[in-house]
Amino acid sequence: MKSPSMVEPVSAAAAVGMGGGGFYLLWQYWKQRSLRLRAEALADKYSTTTSIAVHDGRMRLLVRLPQVGEVPLSEQRAWQNRDERRNQNFLQLGLLQDPDVEGNVENEPDADYQEEQLARRSTWIGEHEPPLTEHATLVSEEHLGAGLILADPEEETPEVNIDERLEREGGASGVVQISLAWDDYNDLDLHLFCPSGERIYFNNKRSDCGGELDVDMNVRPVSNTPVENVVWRNDAPLGTYKIGVHFYKHHRKRRTKRTCKFRLRVVTHGRSKEYIGKIKYGQAMQMVASFALEESKHV
Repeated sequence: MKSPSMVEPVSAAAAVGMGGGGFYLLWQYWKQRSLRLRAEALADKYSTTTSIAVHDGRMRLLVRLPQVGEVPLSEQRAWQNRDERRNQNFLQLGLLQDPDVEGNVENEPDADYQEEQLARRSTWIGEHEPPLTEHATLVSEEHLGAGLILADPEEETPEVNIDERLEREGGASGVVQISLAWDDYNDLDLHLFCPSGERIYFNNKRSDCGGELDVDMNVRPVSNTPVENVVWRNDAPLGTYKIGVHFYKHHRKRRTKRTCKFRLRVVTHGRSKEYIGKIKYGQAMQMVASFALEESKHV
């Protein structure tokens, strides 16, 4: 018969081991539960529309995030403070360009002049890529849209028909497609923040995850019905997509103002939404919209 002195250490060690294992399992459960509850709380707070689409036999959960006007006043005030910091950051980094000096000339610039301006933008981005990236990183942290309103499909007119503009410029369509259109000679730029963290824009037109900026207009003021287009043709990664708009340059041509209205269309697996917004020259890059693609766990 073993003495109590020999049994106790073994029993104590087993108890400690069992207790430690139980504590670890409890901690893991608590951690997972906390993460799930936090995700649900964020979804309840910021998600406005959820729908399910089928693509290649797989269910996709589409989550659209709200505009600043759709959240409580306290959240709106917090957004305004963040936006002011972004405006200050934009100016401090020296990203504001002087308007061109064409005046009110309506004649189309010749090919040599266009090439000159393309070279100027190439030089500018070569000098300003680090601060522009720094500014874009700050903008990418935003989780609210800058105040877009849903467009009325009955108001579609030839002047803002995005499909006609894309066909004219050879823009592609795909499973995820983001198109920007505006109605003057200014140069607006799309900046698409991919789920991987990569940014698609005029200096990085193709991403490693399959997205492409295939239409980029008005580096020179060649059109008063321009369009830009970012597309994933065949497959698009899961995760969060954020859409930024930058008023790159104010072209001082007749009827071209320093506040530019634009129309944004977001297509996800055959479902399309169009929005209307505006941006002022000299403003920071605006985070105008965001959406997420997630694999649905329920059929």
